[in-house]
Amino acid sequence: MPPITAFFRPLLVTLLSLLPSLAPAAESAPSTTPRATVSLLSASDALAPGQTVELGLHFRFQPGWHIYWMNPGDAGQAPRIEVFAPAGSTVGDLRWPAPERHVDGPITTFVHQGDVLLPFALTLPASLSATTVLSVKASWLVCKDICIPDEGVFRLELPAGAAVPGADAPLFEAARAAAPVRTDWQVSVDATGQLTLRGAGAGALRSADFFPADWGRIEHGAAQTLTVEGDVARIALVPGAEFDAARPLEGVLRATGADGVERALWLSTADQPVTRPPVVTLAAGDEPPPPGAPAQSAQSPAADETGGLWPLLFAFAGGLLLNLMPCVFPVLAIKALSFARAGGSESARVRQLSLAYCAGVVLSFVALAGLLLALRAAGSQAGWGFQFQSPVFVAAMATLLFAIGLNLSGVFDVGGRLASAGSGLAERGGLAGSFFTGVLAVVVATPCTAPFMGGAIAAALTAPAVVTVGIFVALGLGMALPYLLLAFFPALARRMPKPGAWMERFKQALAFPMYGAAAWLVWVLSQQSGADGVLHALVALLLVALAAWLAGSAQRGAPRPCLWRAAAVLTLVIAALAVGRTPAPQPVVAASADGTYSPQRLADLRASGKPVFVNMTAAWCVTCLMNEKVALSTAEVQAAFAARGIVYLKGDWTRADPDITAFLQSHGRDGVPLYVFYPAGGQPVLLPQILTPGVVLAHLEPQP
Repeated sequence: MPPITAFFRPLLVTLLSLLPSLAPAAESAPSTTPRATVSLLSASDALAPGQTVELGLHFRFQPGWHIYWMNPGDAGQAPRIEVFAPAGSTVGDLRWPAPERHVDGPITTFVHQGDVLLPFALTLPASLSATTVLSVKASWLVCKDICIPDEGVFRLELPAGAAVPGADAPLFEAARAAAPVRTDWQVSVDATGQLTLRGAGAGALRSADFFPADWGRIEHGAAQTLTVEGDVARIALVPGAEFDAARPLEGVLRATGADGVERALWLSTADQPVTRPPVVTLAAGDEPPPPGAPAQSAQSPAADETGGLWPLLFAFAGGLLLNLMPCVFPVLAIKALSFARAGGSESARVRQLSLAYCAGVVLSFVALAGLLLALRAAGSQAGWGFQFQSPVFVAAMATLLFAIGLNLSGVFDVGGRLASAGSGLAERGGLAGSFFTGVLAVVVATPCTAPFMGGAIAAALTAPAVVTVGIFVALGLGMALPYLLLAFFPALARRMPKPGAWMERFKQALAFPMYGAAAWLVWVLSQQSGADGVLHALVALLLVALAAWLAGSAQRGAPRPCLWRAAAVLTLVIAALAVGRTPAPQPVVAASADGTYSPQRLADLRASGKPVFVNMTAAWCVTCLMNEKVALSTAEVQAAFAARGIVYLKGDWTRADPDITAFLQSHGRDGVPLYVFYPAGGQPVLLPQILTPGVVLAHLEPQP
């Protein structure tokens, strides 16, 4: 019989080999959202003084969601990480995994999805206490059909001791093995964008996909053609806006060789590594920040506080697109008339009018940001277009637009003595008229939520005050851009028609969009306050028309004009009283019937396994109404709902509703429209803000 030690020795060796995997994992409490679960990992379960420990953010995404690589491509924003560690620590930058190419129509981005570890190194000081607290504050942009800014604060407590591999060490080893590796190839790029690789094995490449480390060096979505000859491979790239053959070109090449195995390679035309702004920065203190508090970076406070430029870019694009929204066009038509009146020869005057209009737009957005911040500080929930939930505001806007229409129709003329706060100031010539037209354009723009605005507004309403103001300034600059171009490129203004008799007819024609907008707002009021609200609005419109006629009569030479003007002012006061006494919103009836959204109704339908389509809308949202007309109410979409047994729920945010506000914010939005499809037993699917029947039907199909 063999000795007992010979029998137990293999078992003992096996048990000892399993000890690392049985050790408790060094992992922070996770940050969990419907989009991803994120936590902070350590490759070691203890910290050795003066040595380097590997940390990493571990992302586990729901299907379809992704974050962005160091160069996000045509859109997006890379993550930002702040490390709070003991004084004397130093931190290394991220070791990026190879990205994937994500194509959405004309937009190409470079992303990470699935299970992703973003590792970085932290070197600790020579003296450590028994337990060291490490905290990380991270922010990232997570996208699928929409983009949502997420953030988390992660905390680890690790004892001092030998830095042996912990239970999560295999994840770090796998990340290290999959990371792009440097080659000894000679890499060059010529003026046409052709990337040449020379060296052993280069000629064996069978496919290649190059991801530039810096934005704009090549066209991200352009085709890349690979040719090989001997030990030379050439990749034809399309130069981008920032291409310069004299500057170093670096990036990742995902390449497949003759063996059919794909490898990630790091290519560089530079002799020395290129220095880039770090993604990981060491914070100014060693105390963990409270959740939700903005952390200040010792190296780059501005960049870390904003969490990236993407909200500003989205806000700028959304403001630019506001000019195309139906609710803004009537006011912009007034400025078109004023520029035409200035004439192409008065380029200096056009520049002044343009800049005054831009100032009115931007300062109005700043004022709106201040109002929202004040409401947020007071604990109120307010979203984009929230003021249109007030019947008094809606009635006042209808009256204002009606008065502008009467002025354009020639019922009365605005002079220096009658510069009213709305229509008169906007229609006046000169810098004041341009400035207040900018103000009016912002006021009437708030019912519209243009594409790109949803995520930017959501970020603004939850960001620090300085970031909120910055986002609203970007919205204003985007909206004012067409007129800003007129200010700096006067040649555009000279292409405008010369003044003439046509201008009076054009001016009168512009009155009808104003009347139409006023009629629409009265209809919105009917949804809020019923027949009584409409009666108050119609009385106010009648009194405004009477006041306009009285003022016009005084201007056209009626006897004792002072009495006519006094009568006009008195009539306007009575009209204001009628507007101010517009009935409050009617009580919201408890949602019990199919078709009306309530949280309980949605929960019951999902619990029963029913697919549900939720439409969050408002009567004052022109985009919402257009989507319902051209997409949701069409026969093919309704037939698809019926064939699939989809229950349609509609949430009406015309009046303030805390349940709908909570629903919007749960999906990273602070305004309407919002469209969410809940497949039976599946994860919710968010649809774009602009719908067509094809877009709706495509999102009803099972997700891969």
